[in-house]
Amino acid sequence: MKWLDYWLEDRLTFYESIGIPRDKLHAREVPQDERAFYSKANYDIEYDFPFGPQELEGVAYRTDYDLLQHQKGSGKSLEYFDEETKQKFIPHVVEPSAGVDRTVLALICEAYAEDQAPDEKGKMETRVVLRFHPRMAPIKCAVFPLLKNKEQLVARAKEIVTLLRPHMTTFYDESGAIGRRYRRQDEIGTPFGITVDFETLGEKNAALRDTVTLRDRDSMKQERVAIKDLPDILRSRIA
Repeated sequence: MKWLDYWLEDRLTFYESIGIPRDKLHAREVPQDERAFYSKANYDIEYDFPFGPQELEGVAYRTDYDLLQHQKGSGKSLEYFDEETKQKFIPHVVEPSAGVDRTVLALICEAYAEDQAPDEKGKMETRVVLRFHPRMAPIKCAVFPLLKNKEQLVARAKEIVTLLRPHMTTFYDESGAIGRRYRRQDEIGTPFGITVDFETLGEKNAALRDTVTLRDRDSMKQERVAIKDLPDILRSRIA
């Protein structure tokens, strides 16, 4: 069944695109005795939750039953005329039906991780992190002035927030040590952290003026990037 197979593959590809790996997804063909009387075929897409496989959505071939019922109820023709065959027919329906709450739970289960990371003193500690795919993270990036009592750092950080907010959900945080601020964002799955420091002001190295430290949540790698390039860099990595 061409269109049923098409939609099954399309839905599996969708789950992959939001961060659920294909090897944890299964398409279970629903046997006839479990299907509605009008259904010619049906698949359940299941995810391997930590507590066992559970259905995320069904993809059902409902034949022409739905539109026939609408036609009978409304008294209006819902036939489609095919110019190529010069015939009229009632279109058939393939219905993907997904559960939002189940999908969110699957995303959280897939994203949750614990690893070891150094604190601000270099001591290793357990880090809780949600490794959401960047496009699914509720907050895309967080901006931090290195010190909250340095007016110039705070001002530049807030300028960057203003620059980024039209493009993505951006969080501003100036409270506590920078390492602790990183950890708070790791715990809610924010993929990118941006730190405004003295190099941004050009105080230590004029060549680094108007650059910031961009930190990746998963690798914890840090790099210097120009402020003006931030929107394009982040948009490309989120996509």
